[in-house]
Amino acid sequence: MTPMKKVLTFTLTWGIVLFAFAQNDPLTQTHGARMIALGNMRVHLPDTWSYFNNIGALDRASYTGIVAGYDHRYNLKELSTFSLAGSFRNTWGTFGAGISRFGGPLLNQQSLGVGYSNTLGISSFGIKLEWAQTQIEGFGSAGGLVVSIGGVTELSPSLFLGAHISNINRGKISPESESRLPTSVQLGLHYLPSESVSLLLEFEKDILQDPIVKAGIEYRLKEWVILRTGVNSQPAKIFAGFGIQKESYGFDYSYGNQSALGNTHHLSLFYQWND
Repeated sequence: MTPMKKVLTFTLTWGIVLFAFAQNDPLTQTHGARMIALGNMRVHLPDTWSYFNNIGALDRASYTGIVAGYDHRYNLKELSTFSLAGSFRNTWGTFGAGISRFGGPLLNQQSLGVGYSNTLGISSFGIKLEWAQTQIEGFGSAGGLVVSIGGVTELSPSLFLGAHISNINRGKISPESESRLPTSVQLGLHYLPSESVSLLLEFEKDILQDPIVKAGIEYRLKEWVILRTGVNSQPAKIFAGFGIQKESYGFDYSYGNQSALGNTHHLSLFYQWND
């Protein structure tokens, strides 16, 4: 390969990585194959993944649990994500903790944090503190504190309103830098027309990007088989997936497609129990 081709290949590869990195930052991306299959939903469907997606919904899960997930995007290991989280429910509310790593050797970001959620009347609220560290080969690494808040309100037995704000404190990549980590706001509705069907609608706005509209549907085919699909705008994406649950454990898989970059695959495992 000639020097010019090497430069062009390197530039193109870095361009793709940085473009996708900007859209899948671990602080604002959706975690868990279940929620990704529904169109990258974050606000509703409480489970242990709510630690990452909407800390305010964590206390609505009626169990203690642990989850692990792996996301593989566009056949590039530089865009993979590994996540691990746990929740502990007691009489004072629900506590959560999690760790996530996104990226490859050249460019990556890790987050480590704790959160707390509680329910008061028809509403649940939560707050999460994270330390986010970004590393770029040749430039070193730096970190900053990130504060996120969220909540869910039961408007009726079949209708819920939720909201979440990531990085409400506008945390920086490092104390010495003026570059700030992403801040995004999600607002969504969850409607239950029957015991086996969930309909979700969500709006997301990163303060530096165009708003995104999301829609998804979850259908419980059998007691232990769940089917899901969802769509996004800006850019247009489609998702589909399924879940298998047997008593207190199971797994979820989702597939996504983005016309400009290609396919993504997501796998999650969970184990939950009542105290």
